[in-house]
Amino acid sequence: MKTSTSEGKRGIQWTSKMQLEDLDFTDDLALLSQTQQQMQEKTNSVAAASSVVGLNIHKGKSRILRYNTECTNPITIDGEDLEDVKSFTYLGSIIDEHGGSDADVKARIGKSRAAYLQLKNIWNSNQLSTNTKVRIFNTNVKTVLLYGAETWRTTKVIIQKIQVFINSCLRKILQIHWPDTISNNVLWERTNQIPAEEEIRRTLRKAPNCVTRQALTWNPEGQRKRGRPKNTLRREMEIDMKKMNKNWMELEKKAQDRVGWRVLVSGLCSIGSNRRK
Repeated sequence: MKTSTSEGKRGIQWTSKMQLEDLDFTDDLALLSQTQQQMQEKTNSVAAASSVVGLNIHKGKSRILRYNTECTNPITIDGEDLEDVKSFTYLGSIIDEHGGSDADVKARIGKSRAAYLQLKNIWNSNQLSTNTKVRIFNTNVKTVLLYGAETWRTTKVIIQKIQVFINSCLRKILQIHWPDTISNNVLWERTNQIPAEEEIRRTLRKAPNCVTRQALTWNPEGQRKRGRPKNTLRREMEIDMKKMNKNWMELEKKAQDRVGWRVLVSGLCSIGSNRRK
C-alpha cells in the first residue's frame, strides 16, 4: 500500500499535514479519495503493485461507495466496471451513502439480540450467580452491541435504542418482569453498569496518532447538504463540558489522567442522569 499511495496526495484531508489514503486490515482494503479521477488512479496503482507480487484484486468482491457527489463515472479494473453500492459492510460495520450510523446501529442490535438468545440457558440457570451472568453478558452480548460504537453519532435516538436494549436484557437476567419495576439507576448499580453513552465516549483515551481519536477533531472538506447539521459525538460532549465550565482542550488533557478522567466521567454521568429526568 505504501508503494501505491506514495506517488501523490490522492486521499482525503485528515489533519493539516496529513492525508488519509486508505484503511487496511489484513487483505481488506478501503481506498479513500476526494474525486473519481483520484480514486481511479489509486485503484490502478494498487492493482499494478499487487500484480508485481502475484496478487490480484477480486473484482466481484470490490465495491464503490460514493458520498455527497453527483459524479457517476465508473471505477474500472482492467476495463471492467466495479459495482456501485449504496451501502456495504467493512470489518463488521455498515457504511452507507448517507454517512450516518442508523443502519449500523440497527444491525448491531440485531446481532447482539441473536447472541443474547443463544445464551438463554445461561440466563435461566439457577446454578450461576447474577454476577457471573452479568459478566457473561458484558463479554458475549455487550461487546457485540458496541462493536465500532466509537464511529457512531450519539444522537438521543441512537443512545435510547442502545440503552433500551441493554436495560431490557439486564432486567431479564435479574428476572424482573412486569408488574415488578426497578429504576434504571438501581438496575445499573446492581449490575455494575455505566450508561452506554458514557461507555461509547471513551475513545478520547486513545493515543494522539490513533485514527479514531483524530476523527473526533476532523473537519471534512467540501460543503454539507442543506438542512439542519447532523449531530456529532464532539458536539454532544462539548454541550456537557460547557455545563461543567470546561472546554475541549481541557477534556483532551484530562483524558490522559486516569483518576481525573474517572472523576470527570462521574460528573458527566450525573449531568446525563439529571437531563434524562
